[in-house]
Amino acid sequence: MRHFLAAALSMLLLTTACTKTDQPLPTLSGTYVGTFQRQDAAGTGPVSQVSLTFAGATWSGTSQMPKYPALCNGTYKVTGADGITFANACFWTAEFDWTLILSERQKLIVRGDEVEFIREWGSHHDVYKLRKQ
Repeated sequence: MRHFLAAALSMLLLTTACTKTDQPLPTLSGTYVGTFQRQDAAGTGPVSQVSLTFAGATWSGTSQMPKYPALCNGTYKVTGADGITFANACFWTAEFDWTLILSERQKLIVRGDEVEFIREWGSHHDVYKLRKQ
């Protein structure tokens, strides 16, 4: 019986010691400015100045270069501690690369007032590096 109690106590200690504490989800609010770059396999590509404003579950944005990236407005949702999913509510014409539209799931990295969104596809990466104003 003594061995059973010791084993039960050990199991209880192990399960409580290994319990994961939930981290609060990152929140975005306000205006963030910085850069967007579509990086090729070598990590190079044109850089555009961008601005994104977050309020509630909505976003709006502008870019120095027309449709690079294609920003307008829409909704977003933080998905876990390292993901964000954008929906773009604007209508777009067909004369440009629609993969430049800010949409779909992106990797989210938050460091204080700095935020990065990264979408990987094929040998390219879309990288937003932003700082809260």
